[in-house]
Amino acid sequence: MRATGTSRTRLYSASLIALALLLPGSTQAQSAGNGLTNLIDSIFSGPNAATPPQAATGQDGAAPPWSGEDGASGHPLMTAAAIRQAASDFPNCVAGMWPDAARRNITQQNFERFTAGLQPDLRIMDLLDSQPEFTKAIWDYLDILVSDTRLAKGREILAKYKPQFDATEKAYGVDRYIIAAIWGIESNYSTQMGDRSVVQSTATLACIGRRQAYFKDEFLSALEILNRGDLKPEQMRGSWAGAFGPTQFMPTAFKRYAVDGDGDGRRDVVDNPSDLIASTANNLKKDGWQAGASWGYEVVLPQGLNYMLADRAKVMPLSQWEQLGVKRPGGQQFPRPSDKAYLLAPAGAEGPGFLMLQNFRVIMKYNPAEAYALAIGHFADRLRGGQPFVQPWPRQERVLSRAERLELQQLLAQRGFYKGTPDGQFGGQTREALRGFQVSIGAPADGFATAEVLERLRGR
Repeated sequence: MRATGTSRTRLYSASLIALALLLPGSTQAQSAGNGLTNLIDSIFSGPNAATPPQAATGQDGAAPPWSGEDGASGHPLMTAAAIRQAASDFPNCVAGMWPDAARRNITQQNFERFTAGLQPDLRIMDLLDSQPEFTKAIWDYLDILVSDTRLAKGREILAKYKPQFDATEKAYGVDRYIIAAIWGIESNYSTQMGDRSVVQSTATLACIGRRQAYFKDEFLSALEILNRGDLKPEQMRGSWAGAFGPTQFMPTAFKRYAVDGDGDGRRDVVDNPSDLIASTANNLKKDGWQAGASWGYEVVLPQGLNYMLADRAKVMPLSQWEQLGVKRPGGQQFPRPSDKAYLLAPAGAEGPGFLMLQNFRVIMKYNPAEAYALAIGHFADRLRGGQPFVQPWPRQERVLSRAERLELQQLLAQRGFYKGTPDGQFGGQTREALRGFQVSIGAPADGFATAEVLERLRGR
């Protein structure tokens, strides 16, 4: 995980998809924090790369109160006593940020107006530090996100706002289908944007818990947006971590990327389609989007491939991958053989492969998880008329529980392959250790954790 810059911002503003799509009976994930980010990062990213999903509502439909328990991270600022102490000092903490607000040209009148009666939302502390037990397999995740219903809505959006997409493509050179895909996956086309006050959420996190410095900037940036008049307080409602709008901008990301798409003097990324589409495009362009290029290609991997090549750092021209036997399904040609790509095998040797180009890395800056970027790229291709992935996923494989993942790391450590501290979360270090074990037993070194691999580690 990258902890700075755009990716760090988007780590907290990942998709506003309903957790109800994943766990029946639960409430919307991004309204509490990045439930979707947790899902994808727990599949592909390292420890602490994800933020947890929202807790389910209570029996009366109300949001549950703070548990009153220590946070799972063990951080000293996440103990119950530290949280209570910080909460009792919350008014003083907020008032103490006035000098910083003044340096950002926020008027005292507006500072007092937007912080009047502000109370901490301690439910966020449980969400900040929860450790979910299970994850979804990537094929289940893609099934949920790239659905026929969502595709149909996306095509409606593309037709309804064709003039805005036309103008944005001309001005920024960013593919309309990618923007429409982000809109669809982040908020299901503005139907699931979160319902928490961004000011309250960011103020809570700025004064309580283990990420105060980061969220102080988000809180003050939220006040700047309101002070300037780009958005009204009632528009700034979103996730527990402060992401808002159909494509989920954090306040600092809004400051960096939001533009006035229709010249009305405001940057309204919540209710103004021109501003929303142009701002999302500006974000991608500033992150290095290459106009006219794809995000990547599904590929068929040859028998005997050295899966140590499936590494984000191992970049080669598409023509060189072809020489290694990596081909597109159906004998299709690569339009630009000189483009450079890295190989992703998200389900190991039994699943499809993908060659990822520069624009894939740009999508990952929007949300730093490969599964998210794969969903966005594939959704965009389907919106433009492309077909589903050709190759089957290994749907017979089950996702390991957190206890099993922890055991796998412990067994790898006992055999000398894993050098980190077992935590039940898989990242690059775990994959490399698993590859080492796979090489030792003569299996494809794809780094894909299966129940069979766990059994081999157990010596059965």
